Amino acid sequence: MAEDAPSEPSDGVARDSPAVAVVDPQTPGNVGTIARAMKNFGFEELLLIDAPELDSAGEAYGFAGQARDDILPDHERPSFDDLVESYYTVGFTATTNENATSHVRYPFATPVELSDELADVDAPVCFVFGREDNGLTNEELARIDRICSIPASAEYPVLNLGQAATISLYELRELAMDDTQLPDPDHDRAREPEIELLYDHFEAFLESNGHPEEKRPKAARMFRRLISRAHPTNREASTLTGIFRRGAQFADPPEEATEE
Repeated sequence: MAEDAPSEPSDGVARDSPAVAVVDPQTPGNVGTIARAMKNFGFEELLLIDAPELDSAGEAYGFAGQARDDILPDHERPSFDDLVESYYTVGFTATTNENATSHVRYPFATPVELSDELADVDAPVCFVFGREDNGLTNEELARIDRICSIPASAEYPVLNLGQAATISLYELRELAMDDTQLPDPDHDRAREPEIELLYDHFEAFLESNGHPEEKRPKAARMFRRLISRAHPTNREASTLTGIFRRGAQFADPPEEATEE
């Protein structure tokens, strides 16, 4: 094994965050784009195989964003042999030739399908991206453990290397980011007391506007279902509560309740 090849984790447990390897990249800007995508989605270990030297004032660092501070300068340079010996490798390819008779590795998975599959792999994992012009060779694909392809239009399925890596790393971000790092769609939802207050003022609004008494329970249920789907924030719930409160205050009383 080469001196600068990645080492096995000392405890024998797979790395929390898969590594990302780029084989024989010809465009430094694509290396920077991939490093930036890694930073976006929680990946930290960049491996460059047969890559040109990267100028800290050049295109790679210019495209890397905040990844220029850690991921890009900390990259390693193993050989392809070291890579396949040290990792469970997943090769990303744009075209698959669609069937088992014409491609060296079939079947293939999509990035979405890989997320659950790789969570159970008890080995260090590495995502392997190939060259800008022709990707990974058949000889390289034959040595890789798993093949992944991004579903795209049959009329033009070929993606730019940087685009392909960004899409793939986004779809596989749960392998690199824990629950505290991933966005929580319910994080900003108003607290239950604020939600219940909104319901109360909606029902008071119905009453003050003379909505038929027998129809009020159904209207209240429909409103609850609507709010439960919407997950309003504290500000949204407070604003709606204020609207219904003021609406109830300024509503004309029902005709049957008007004094002569």
